Amino acid sequence: MNLTPLYKEVAMKDFFKKYFGPTKFKRLFDIVMSLFGMIVLSPLFLLICIANILTPNCSVFFSHERRGRRGKPFKIYKFQTMKNDTPNVATGQLENPEQYITKVGKILRKTSLDELPQLWNIFKGDMSFVGPRPLISSEMRAHRLRLEYGIYRFRPGLTGMAQINGRDEISLMKKIRYDKLYCDNWSLKLDMVIMLRSITVALKQEGYQEGKIHRR
Repeated sequence: MNLTPLYKEVAMKDFFKKYFGPTKFKRLFDIVMSLFGMIVLSPLFLLICIANILTPNCSVFFSHERRGRRGKPFKIYKFQTMKNDTPNVATGQLENPEQYITKVGKILRKTSLDELPQLWNIFKGDMSFVGPRPLISSEMRAHRLRLEYGIYRFRPGLTGMAQINGRDEISLMKKIRYDKLYCDNWSLKLDMVIMLRSITVALKQEGYQEGKIHRR
């Protein structure tokens, strides 16, 4: 029996899986759409940059170390929404964050426009459009849970399942469960559903909270 055709078929399947599989398409989508987004939204980028330049005690951009795929640290970029003298802690740890948020920043945060510079992170490969939101390095409990649940096998996302199911209003454990649910059931279709739902969440400001709150 000649097994050569069978070997060739298996090799061809492995080739397409390696170079044209769903995960490769996800990355290709990230590259193309992030580049497209940066070009199309460049007038909005310029407008926000000018607004921040004209805002006292505020820089244009803000960068911070986060944890990415496999827990690797990277710098995340945002439009700055808080004054330069804001304490260097997570917003959720501030008792009264409103006193630090600029007038322009308040609009950017509520509409999630402050996240737009992360298109550059997506283009570079630090992030994806959809995935678990990246954590700051000091969130040790969350890091341990993500390692335990195998969440770090995915790139962090601009949006994710936890962001369309409560965002700031849900507990850490609920976020972890949503992130695990995403990782265990990932598909290109699921990414599309989350991205479309995220637009609605951002427009309606669902789950948006500032500072220390009681989470469900």
